[in-house]
Order: sequence, then C-alpha cells, then structure tokens
Amino acid sequence: MHAKDPVVRTDPAARPAGTPAPAGRLSAGRRPPAVLLVPATVAALFALLPLGYLAVRSLERGPGFAWNVVANERTAQLLGRSLGLAAVVVTACLLLGVSLAWLTVRTSLPGARVWSVLVTLPLAVPSYVAAFAWLSAFPELAGFSGAALALTLVSFPYVYLPVTAALRGTDPAQEEVSRSLGLGPLRTFLRVTLPQIRPAAAGGAVLVALYVLSDFGAVSLMRYDTFTRGIYTSYRSSFDRTPAAALSVVLVVMTVALVALEARTRGRAGHARTGTGTARRAVPAPLGRWRVPALAWCAAVTAVAVVTPLATLGYWLAVGNSATWDPAGLLDIAATTLGIAAAGAALTTLLALPVGVIAARHRGRTAHLLEQSAYAGHALPGITVALSLVFFAVRYAEPLYQELPLLVCAYAVLFLPVAVAATRTAVLQAPPVLEDVARSLGRSPLRVLREITVPLAAPGVAAGAALTFVVCMKELPATLLLRPTGMDTLATRLWTETGTGSFAAAAPYAAILILLAAVPSYLLGRHRT
Repeated sequence: MHAKDPVVRTDPAARPAGTPAPAGRLSAGRRPPAVLLVPATVAALFALLPLGYLAVRSLERGPGFAWNVVANERTAQLLGRSLGLAAVVVTACLLLGVSLAWLTVRTSLPGARVWSVLVTLPLAVPSYVAAFAWLSAFPELAGFSGAALALTLVSFPYVYLPVTAALRGTDPAQEEVSRSLGLGPLRTFLRVTLPQIRPAAAGGAVLVALYVLSDFGAVSLMRYDTFTRGIYTSYRSSFDRTPAAALSVVLVVMTVALVALEARTRGRAGHARTGTGTARRAVPAPLGRWRVPALAWCAAVTAVAVVTPLATLGYWLAVGNSATWDPAGLLDIAATTLGIAAAGAALTTLLALPVGVIAARHRGRTAHLLEQSAYAGHALPGITVALSLVFFAVRYAEPLYQELPLLVCAYAVLFLPVAVAATRTAVLQAPPVLEDVARSLGRSPLRVLREITVPLAAPGVAAGAALTFVVCMKELPATLLLRPTGMDTLATRLWTETGTGSFAAAAPYAAILILLAAVPSYLLGRHRT
C-alpha cells in the first residue's frame, strides 16, 4: 500500500569517486543477508497462516459442502446487506470527506486549521464506541441506519486525509485560471479540482469500504447482520467450523477484490506537470455569501461526529450508576488491556523489522514476495484471523488454545502491515552510505543492522510501534474469540455491557479506552509534526 520507489540500477561499488550517494536502496541487486532473510521469511509465513487455514478448512468436507454454504439464501442475504451498508457509508464518507477537505484547504473558511484538526478526531474513536454512544442516546437507531451512521462518522477521515494531501500537492494555477475566466468556486471545483483529486478520493473510498466489510463491533451492537456477524454467529452456534470458514472465504474474496481495485485506481490515474514549474501556496477562494453555510456545515459535522459521542459518554458517566462502579476492577482491566497491547506491539514490531529493512534496502523477487506476504493481513478481517489461529492451535499447538500468546499472535498477523510500513519508511529515510561504509570496514550484516540501520531508523520504528499499540488496544473480534477464559479487555467488557443494555456500566470502559488511545495518538502527532 505504498508508491514504488525509483529503481537504482547502478552498483554502488562502481560509483565514480566523489559522486554523491543517492538516497534509498543502494543495495539494488544485492541479496538480503541471512540475518534478515530468515526472520523475514518466518514473519511472511506467519502472516500467510490465515490464508492457508481458509484453503484447508473450507474444503475439509469437500467442495460440494463449501459451495452449498456459499450459495445458500442466507449467504446471499449477508452479501447484499454487507455491500449495501458499504455503499451507503462510502457515499456518505465521500460527501463529508471531499467537501470538508475542499473547504479547509482551498477556501477562505474562517478557522480552517482548527476545523482540520476537529474533523480528524473521529479516527481516535473505535466504531463500537461510536455505536455505543449513539445507541445509548437513541435506541431506535438499532439496525441499518444506526450501523451506517456510526461507521460513517468514524471512517470519513479516511477520505478527508488523502484528499487534503492531494489538494495541497496539486498545482493551484489551473484553479486560478478557471476563476479568472469567470467560473465561481463551485464550478471551478467541479470542472477543475474534482478531476485532480479523484484518485485520492477513490483510494480513501476503498479504505472505507474495507473498514465497513471487516467491522464487527458497530454492526454487532447495532444488531445488523453482515458477513462478520454471520461468521461470528456461525462459529459460536456450532461445533462445525467449516461453514464459518466458507463464509470467511467469501469475505476475503470481497476484500481482496477491493484491494485490487484500489491498486488499479492508483496505477492508472494521476496528474503531472510537464515542466518543472515553481511550487507555491494556493490563493484561498473567497466564499462570499457561502461563508455562513460553510461554517454551519463544518460545525454540524463536528457536533455529530465528535461532540455527540463525547457528550453521551459524559452523560452516562455523570448520571449513571456510578455508585456501583468497581474502580479496582476497572483499573485491573485497563492494566490488562495495556499489557496485551504492549505485547502485541512488541511482537509485531519485532516481526516487521527484518521485512521492513529488506523492503527498503533490497530489490528483486524475494524482497517483493516477502513484503507482499507481510501485507496479507491487511485484507483479512479480525474474525477470520482469529478462526485460523483457533484451528492452528487445536490441531498443532493445543496448549496455546485460549491462552494469551495466541491472542498476541493474532495482533501480530492483523497489524504487521502497519509496523512494516513504518519500518520501511524509516529505513528509507536513513542514509544507506553509512551502511556501505560499515560493510567496507568489515562489519558483519548483523553488526551493520544493530549498530547502523536500527539506531538511524529507531524514531520511525518507535512511531510504528506506538501506532500498532493503539490499534491492538482497540481490537475487538479477535480478542473476543481468543482471549483466555475469564480475561477481559476494555473493548470486550464494553461490548459485553452494551450487549445487555447496561449503558451506564459500559461508559467508564469507553471513556478510559478513548483516553488511553489519545495519549499515543497525541505523541504520534507530535512526532510527525
């Protein structure tokens, strides 16, 4: 899920003396050393484990049985419900994300910087927390409308952020020429700006669709049956896991199709200047009489996406049955959540390090295959990964079944792409000439990795670990299936309390979850700034 880097075909050893070293992959053509290749292969096989499970388990009772599960009426209903929900949420996110990006980047909107921060805050709110907040305030929202509302409000930043970046990176001259020819802001946007940001908007839309298809918490709390809820119900209601595996195959096929669509969109669309030109900031388009409606639109989105969920949590915290809260139990569950998330982030970062270094410093089929294998988890819903690890543990590692290490492994499979992307980016930013000098002085590959590469890339790797920690802490479906008996995290306890309608009892877990997730998110924001 990244742009390809320019290929460096010149052997660095053959560079003329005095020629400055190019940034990036100076080791083009050089095979990865064993100290990187062996652990990277282990990480890649680890990430591919769920796909192997699906292939084996779904065909365990024969292709005919799997086909009967896939082709029955219930599966068609789940397919229609999942795709319908994804279509509505994607459409709403495109409307919100594109309009807000244009207002905050290209117009004279008062307080544009403040609005740009406020509309990205929903990213810190898990979908099931948003669903809990809306369901507790408006119980009649349960069903399709509630699921669509909750998912839209937490996922529209996936469109807003790439479109904002695209607007800041495109040449504003064409829009200025359009306005000088008498076209107003709206017509300039439709005829000039929109075609330029279409690839970014399409990429964000695919991310939103993937998020909706893999979501389990919001649709479960809203009691709206989709594929993820159908898989969970099938797993819990029968000792035969084959139907759940067959349904998972359908879900994986849908997600892989969307990933391929996103790659195709990125590969063919784009706008480039024919000359070198001069980069400069765009002149904000005057809003004129549209200033008040634009401010009202931004305020309404912020109120619905940020203020309402927080106000609902505050209400339940203030007027709920606070006398029955168990502070000691609450702190114990919070500590458990932090411990598991830290273990998941540590294992994920450890597995991602060799893959990220190889992806950044080496080219060739082996490096490409290892990197793409590590990204396999990106297309797999959490519930599918959990089912695969249950199958693996029951068949080949029974002592791990319903034990903490299996849950930590699930986090590593699910979030390996997050850590690999961060590591790869950090290593690419480190000057490779220092590694060449170390090798020319006789340092072994392990010493080069330990003394040069890792220290230089450490800040970026740490940022990736922090991001992995946050997503591990919020994960729900894999945690529900794999947690040890009697153990709860903030996410699972929130899900349990909300499922029984105990909104006041669920509120403290939701509040602490948001509070804990906000700390590393803030540190990440400072790091990137």
